Amino acid sequence: MAMTIKDLKPALVFSIFDRITQVPRPSKKEDKIRKFLLDFAAENGIAVRTDEIGNVAMTAPATPGCENAPTVVMQAHMDMVCESNDKNFDFENNPITTIVDGEWLRADGTTLGADNGIGMAAALAVLVDKDLVHGPVEALFTVDEETGLTGANNLGDGMIEGDILLNLDSEDDAEIFVGCAGGVDTTCTFSYKRSFSPTDFHFFKFEVLGGLGGHSGGDIHLGRANANKLLARFLYKLSLEHEISLCEIDGGNLRNAIPRAAHAVFGVHTNSKEQVRVEFNKFVADIETEYAGIEPTLKFELGTVDRPEYAVDSDTTMHLIEALYSAPHGVVSMSRDLEGLVETSTNLASVKMLPDSKILVTTSQRSSVESRKWDIARQVEALFRLAGAEVSHGDGYPGWAPDMNSRIMHIASDAYEELYGIKPAIKAIHAGLECGLFRSKYPHLDMISFGPTLRDVHSPGERMHIPAVERFWCQLTRTLEKVAKLGK
Repeated sequence: MAMTIKDLKPALVFSIFDRITQVPRPSKKEDKIRKFLLDFAAENGIAVRTDEIGNVAMTAPATPGCENAPTVVMQAHMDMVCESNDKNFDFENNPITTIVDGEWLRADGTTLGADNGIGMAAALAVLVDKDLVHGPVEALFTVDEETGLTGANNLGDGMIEGDILLNLDSEDDAEIFVGCAGGVDTTCTFSYKRSFSPTDFHFFKFEVLGGLGGHSGGDIHLGRANANKLLARFLYKLSLEHEISLCEIDGGNLRNAIPRAAHAVFGVHTNSKEQVRVEFNKFVADIETEYAGIEPTLKFELGTVDRPEYAVDSDTTMHLIEALYSAPHGVVSMSRDLEGLVETSTNLASVKMLPDSKILVTTSQRSSVESRKWDIARQVEALFRLAGAEVSHGDGYPGWAPDMNSRIMHIASDAYEELYGIKPAIKAIHAGLECGLFRSKYPHLDMISFGPTLRDVHSPGERMHIPAVERFWCQLTRTLEKVAKLGK
């Protein structure tokens, strides 16, 4: 009989994670997972509180004799990125189906939600495991981390009282993170005139499909294909030789995910249709060569479609194509302080047609240097303003500067080394963690972030390394035990 999640160890952590996967929890729609948390607290007699924005905090007393230890906050976020190979998968109502695949746990064609369901599961397990030794502990579960850091940014007064915060939202075993990048989103809106599509044109649907995608922070250095950039590249090349009538364009979804798929419906003059097919074949050959070994499932399709009734005006069509083709994407610069760390990057995240004759382009910028974060955001702004778009920036979020003298960093590092004979790497991450916002509200907090090995998060290929979950759990509980001894 095939192994299932119910057979995995540590049993308590995986059993809670299994329950979490059954609860829909898209970003900004956390009502069901919030109810699960409140019900869990009630079932287990755990003190619980919420704030106005929807965050949930729980508290458990210290093991007898450890009451004077510093209070530790375990923190994870409720929401998950919802990406599926099935466009009809209903993340608001359907549970996630998990599959044990050798040493990895994955979902059946969707994101797994281990980001950050496994952090939630571990924190809840600590609260109910009576065999553990720990000082006073709190668990904080925040809303809408993935699309706006809304919960952390609006954390209610009195939600946490601890001195130490363990963010359980990292994705690499044997690594402890002590810093992260800040970020800001930039949106660019094109207004277009809608007209009847030309009757003497032949219309195609061009699709980019099957890209690996991934996290726009943690995976940006891997050089994976951006479907929006490839779409624009093909359309721009055609525009040099042909008049293009653009009728539909769509690519990407979330601002923090590298776009895996994109498509456009466009027309060219009827006598140019065969040349378009020739150009398509050349384009596919070039891209397959460029991304050999990087994008094994990437594919392209070009098919004839019926003439759409309406098209985007020609000026906006060219301004949009030129802007998307010119827009930066990927690594902008590397850190000079930490080898191998991306310092600054940008993600051309999504292109969406809106009902009111507008086209919305969303980009996301990250940097561990605040001035460079805004520099790349303003470069994107300048480019799209030149193309005639209206541009605005989000509020953004701060980075988290490393503290190499952190006491909890040394405690957690020693805990891992005692358990496994390996000193974990101390790193910063080129992704947004909520720690920067917690630090701004609670400057006294001593913080680190760690977690089990996850791969291809924010994509249907997301998977979690099962043996690393046990190491993560043991490191967490040993760290809590070592902090508890500080109160004796």
